[in-house]
Amino acid sequence: MKLREKVYKKNKVYVGKVVDFCNDEIILPDGNKATREYIDHPGAVAIIPFVNKTDIILVRQYRYPVDEITYEIPAGKLEPGKKESLLGCAKRELKEETGYKAKTIKKLISFWPSSAFSNEELVIYIAKDLVKGTVNPDDDEFIENLAVPFKKALQMVKQGKIKDSKTVIALLYIASKI
Repeated sequence: MKLREKVYKKNKVYVGKVVDFCNDEIILPDGNKATREYIDHPGAVAIIPFVNKTDIILVRQYRYPVDEITYEIPAGKLEPGKKESLLGCAKRELKEETGYKAKTIKKLISFWPSSAFSNEELVIYIAKDLVKGTVNPDDDEFIENLAVPFKKALQMVKQGKIKDSKTVIALLYIASKI
């Protein structure tokens, strides 16, 4: 069975600072036309930083779309229009949000957070052998860093205190490997 859809006409409805909104016309596998609304995203990274063998850094911040204070691993998007590597972005975000630099940083997994309505790909890294520095968040970021035992972070997932998808995936991925 053929499943692939083909682009008939691309249409950016809105060009934003962070993401663009698209409403493309497509041709379905049966030849009929339809539309696909989606968010065009530059891509993002997340980092699970281990300050020692048992403790990780979580970022606590307010997220407007869900109107809640969340617990997340440090993360950020690639800068649109800049030639930044995923690894470079991970190092930059780790330093900006936590103040730490990592002597060891390794890619763990990549995934699409919401493939039904966004082309965002998010890559998760693990950072170890951290060296403390100064936190330097973006001007519109108000965040707190918390050192949390990894096992407690897993409990927070089970209790519904951590709902952020990248954080849940990162924690469960690491737990499945140990």
